[in-house]
Amino acid sequence: MNPTLKGILFVAFGASSYGMLATFVKIAYDQGFTTAEVTTSQYVFAILCLLFLNAITKKSQAIASSTDLKKLILSGTSMGFTSVLYYLSVKYVNASIAVVLLMQSVWIGVFVEAYLNKQKPSKAKIIAVLFVLFGTALATNILDNELVFNFKGYLFGFLAAISFSMTLYSTNSVAKHLHAYKRSLFMLFGGGMIVLTFTLLTQILPTYFQIHLIGSEFITIKSFDFSILYTWGILLSLFGTVLPPILLNKGFPLVGVGLGSIVSALELPVSVTFAFFLLKEQVLGIQWLGILIILAAVILINLNLLKKTKEI
Repeated sequence: MNPTLKGILFVAFGASSYGMLATFVKIAYDQGFTTAEVTTSQYVFAILCLLFLNAITKKSQAIASSTDLKKLILSGTSMGFTSVLYYLSVKYVNASIAVVLLMQSVWIGVFVEAYLNKQKPSKAKIIAVLFVLFGTALATNILDNELVFNFKGYLFGFLAAISFSMTLYSTNSVAKHLHAYKRSLFMLFGGGMIVLTFTLLTQILPTYFQIHLIGSEFITIKSFDFSILYTWGILLSLFGTVLPPILLNKGFPLVGVGLGSIVSALELPVSVTFAFFLLKEQVLGIQWLGILIILAAVILINLNLLKKTKEI
C-alpha cells in the first residue's frame, strides 16, 4: 500500500476513535455511571494495555532518563484534565456540542504556537481563527434565542480544549526520542494521577469517609460501581486512550503535520454523526454548516504545511 495512503488511514481511524468517545460516555451516563467511574475505568485499562505493549516490545528501545520521565508524567497531566473536563462537558450539553467546544483547540493551538515561537500568526491563520469562531457559533446553535445555554457545559468544554492543546503540544515535543509506547505509558501515569484525584474528591472520599473538600454540585454520594470496568471501561480505554495515540504516531510521520492535521479533523463530523444516529440528538442544517466552516478553517490553518509536504 502507498505509504501516504497508509498514513491517511492511520490518522483517519485514530481521529475517528476520538470522535466516538462523547457518544459512549453519554450512554454510560444514561446507565447511571458517574464521571469519576467513566474516567477511572478508562485509565485503568489504558495503563494495563500500555504496560503489556511495553513488556513485549523489543528491549532495544532508547533509555529514558529520569528527566524524560518527569517531563512525560508532568505533560501527561493535561491528558487527565482533558478527559475529566471533556466528560463533564458531555454531562451538561449534547455530545455534538461538546466535541465542537473541544475543537476550539484548533485556534488555541495557533496562539500557543505563536507565543512559544515568539512569532505573530500569519494573516491566513488569523482569518482561519475567525472562521473557527464563526463556525462554532453556528455549530453550537448559540445564536438561537430559544436555546437553553448551559454555562457549566460550555465552560468545561472550553477548558477541555485548552487542556487538549497542551496535550497535543506535549505529544509532539516531549521526549520524542523514546518509543511511542513508552512515551504514552508515562503520560498516562500523569493523566491517571489527575483522574485518581478527581475520583477521590468527587466520589470516594465523600461516599466512604464523609470528607467533602469541594463544592457539593460536583460530589456524587454513591458507591463506586465496578461494573463500569467490564461494561464501558475497555471500550473507552481502547478508543479514547490506547488506539488514537498509537495510530496518530504511526500516521503523522507518513503524511506530514499539514495533511495529518486536516485528516485528524474527521473527529468532528464522526462525533456529531454518532450523536445523531445513536443518541438521536437533533443536529440542524445550520449546525452542519458550522461544522463545515470549522473543517475549512482547519485546512486553511494547515495549508502551508500541506504545500511543504507535497514539495517534499
